[in-house]
Amino acid sequence: MALFPQDALNDGVRRSEVFGWAMYDFANSGYTTVVLTAVFNSYFVGVVAQGASWGTLAWTLTLALSSLLVMITMPALGAYADLHASKKRLLAITTAGCIVATLALAFVGRGDVALAVVAIVLSNTFYSYGESLTAAFLPELAKPNALGRVSGWGWSFGYFGGMLSLGLSLAWVLAAQARGEPATSFVPVTMLITAGVYGVASLATFVLLGERAVPQAGASGGSGIVESLRQLGATWQRARLYRDFGWMLACGACYQAGISVVIALAAVYAEQVLGFKQAQTMMLVFLVNIAAALGAFGFGYWQDRIGAKPALALTLAGWILMTLLAVLATGPGLFWVAAVIAGLCMGSSQSTGRAMVGLFAPAPQRAEFFGLWTFATRVSAIVGPVTYGVVTLLTGGNHRLAILSTALFFVGGLVLLLPVNVGRGMSAAKATA
Repeated sequence: MALFPQDALNDGVRRSEVFGWAMYDFANSGYTTVVLTAVFNSYFVGVVAQGASWGTLAWTLTLALSSLLVMITMPALGAYADLHASKKRLLAITTAGCIVATLALAFVGRGDVALAVVAIVLSNTFYSYGESLTAAFLPELAKPNALGRVSGWGWSFGYFGGMLSLGLSLAWVLAAQARGEPATSFVPVTMLITAGVYGVASLATFVLLGERAVPQAGASGGSGIVESLRQLGATWQRARLYRDFGWMLACGACYQAGISVVIALAAVYAEQVLGFKQAQTMMLVFLVNIAAALGAFGFGYWQDRIGAKPALALTLAGWILMTLLAVLATGPGLFWVAAVIAGLCMGSSQSTGRAMVGLFAPAPQRAEFFGLWTFATRVSAIVGPVTYGVVTLLTGGNHRLAILSTALFFVGGLVLLLPVNVGRGMSAAKATA
């Protein structure tokens, strides 16, 4: 059976295009895996901030600032991409921005807090733009009854890309540690590796993926900012027609807050609570990526069989179990089990959320609706990690209580998922198109 079977794709879509689209997930996953999850977050807290008590909060506030920028700008950027049929061009610009800012992280050393903050804010902002823009291609490529599968292909492929960047970085770290080099010597090299993989792998996307959208009536040849904001305002005025999409935004903002904590602070938790070393943490994240790839790929098929809503509910229950196991862990064993569950749930929940937005997005406004989804997830990227950072600050560094508070986000996501009616949401999207 072909990796990307033709019967899952829309008419006129070549399988090579789906491969090119999936390669973007492959390319950009190294950024979140190495920079945000496995290496630079703990490097920031322990080396750049020199172990200060404010280090964890400073890291979460830095991520929050980048998320705030994305919240303010991404919906309008998505509307602009729809009006001018410029998703691919904007994707190229934001990709270059993330790569350059990631390269800048290679120059961050002990005490270079300002440089680290600026580089993280820029790189994470551009990464978020790219993630939203590439997601908007999904409904163009896949049939509605195959969105779960195709989304899962991309997410699972992405985790293999994350493992490539992490594996190369881990090999360098282990060799450097064997030579007795400090973190200020080997961490910058991992940033170069991550930027290099991102740049090379993303070339397949720009060669193979086509821009099917056409400029819409009313799009000017200028900047288009006014038209974009007008389109966004019109969507807001019709918000009552998209109530299921609205509930999905609220649900996503809630459960993604918990996922943001895991992505941004899992390595910090492992090192601060359980005494993991840098190499151990990187191996842990490597295992999480394997589980996430399997979860995203397999769950995508199951989602198309049982329905998106039940599939997402099941993954949120898994997230709650994971947080409880992490709290109870007093040694590496139980925490490794929690990490595997986190991986399985991470791939499946993120893939399912993207597929559900694809079902609810009207054809002429796909980038705009995915921009609104990005707005919701960026809210979560502020609320989740900052809540964790504040809890640790107020409790004198109690990371167990902080991770326990994270379970509330997944419980909230389950509650907010209840009112979502997938059929009604799809009908609203078709009526608008």
